[in-house]
Amino acid sequence: MSLPQEKAVSLGTAGKRERKVNIFVLLFCILAIATLLTYILPAGEYTQIQANGRTTINPDSFKWIKSAPVGLFDMIKAVHTGMVEAGNIIFFILIIGGFFGVLRATGTIDALIATMARKLSKREKLLIPVVMLVFAVGGSLMGMAEETLAYVPLVIPLALALGFDTITGTAIVIVGALSGFTTAIMNPFTVGIAQGIAELPMFSGMGFRLVLFVIVYPVSVLYIYRHAIKVKKNPSIGIYGKYTKEEANHLLQSSARLTARHKFILGAFLINYIVLAFGVIKFKWYITEIAALFVILTVVIGIIGKLSADHIVNSFTKGSASLIGGALVIGVSRAILVVLNEGHIVDPMLHLVSESMKHIPAYLSVVGMYNFQTLIHFVLASGSGHAMLTMPIMAPLADLLHITRQTAVLSFSFADGIGNMIFPTATTLMASLAIAGIPWTKWAKWILPLVLIQYLIGLIAVITAHFIGYGPF
Repeated sequence: MSLPQEKAVSLGTAGKRERKVNIFVLLFCILAIATLLTYILPAGEYTQIQANGRTTINPDSFKWIKSAPVGLFDMIKAVHTGMVEAGNIIFFILIIGGFFGVLRATGTIDALIATMARKLSKREKLLIPVVMLVFAVGGSLMGMAEETLAYVPLVIPLALALGFDTITGTAIVIVGALSGFTTAIMNPFTVGIAQGIAELPMFSGMGFRLVLFVIVYPVSVLYIYRHAIKVKKNPSIGIYGKYTKEEANHLLQSSARLTARHKFILGAFLINYIVLAFGVIKFKWYITEIAALFVILTVVIGIIGKLSADHIVNSFTKGSASLIGGALVIGVSRAILVVLNEGHIVDPMLHLVSESMKHIPAYLSVVGMYNFQTLIHFVLASGSGHAMLTMPIMAPLADLLHITRQTAVLSFSFADGIGNMIFPTATTLMASLAIAGIPWTKWAKWILPLVLIQYLIGLIAVITAHFIGYGPF
């Protein structure tokens, strides 16, 4: 899940004194800047209208109005208002976190990874594509991000035992998950939230994103595979971080086994996603229905896993608690939009941008939107917070520029996934590098070609999406 922990974001390299930037401090600085802008920028507004069942703006209705600067106390009040407005998303995230807590308590994921590790120990050529596929599917369907941290120290020794290096093991987990995160077929924390804000049907357009997954995943596998094979032939070129060859047998000696009970839990998990997809497509389910489905699944896997009622509740609470920090980020991000709206300066910004781009081909506007989302993600590397901050502006801007809202969501999801692979503000990445003992500078140099390749894939994807009218709207 692209939800930052309450810990600070590391901007240094592993093993050195690190400079920390707390995500909440960063957001409150942005909130203060937004408040200051209400005193500087002129106010204006568009007339909102209902069109085809969704709220949009009349592009010819813009007018300047009297300035409405936001006071200090009103800025503080906006924090609570933002959390209330984002309440449905915040509680949805806490329910998903609780589900993961119970799933983790059954030992199913640990057993799956350890079992795969043993089965692939003699078939090293299959390790990278098979294990990466597990994490890619998890990233694309469930929004797995922080959850993958537990598997970095498991996969690294396996990679070393098979003659690869530490950076290969780290990349299998992180790049695997983020390859799925980028295409976000049914990621509830990025595409789900962004589509909800844009008033698009939940998980609509997944066919196009599935095609992109089929492109991005093998490209990522090939990049890591080429490096791994080079290291196997010449170990001296490898990047080993703080791990040694002697530590490589730990995972292979793990006693975790994939039992029949674990297989039933995985089967229930698969059935859940089939039902979810059917409900979303057939009955237009949204956050409330999906959350209910995960509550049911939580109880079912708890019963299959033979967890007591107390154990289920405690595991659920622990899982939810692990995402409190990230959930609050969404509320604070929303507070920024509350201030901008109360100061009536969002519409003037939309007006100025749309007027400046009026004579520019729409496909170039799409490129600008994509690059803007990429830059914003450097500052706010939380996928959910990023969506909450930008999509309320990007959706109406897309309407003004005659770009589909679905294309605007796609530009956001690609920027989110790609940024998480290299930006030092990405908490999951920096935590993984700390676990592996790999300096960020070495990682950035190694991963940059793949980032550029995925950036170009995303660029082609958003332009293609514009030309095909990627929708439904």
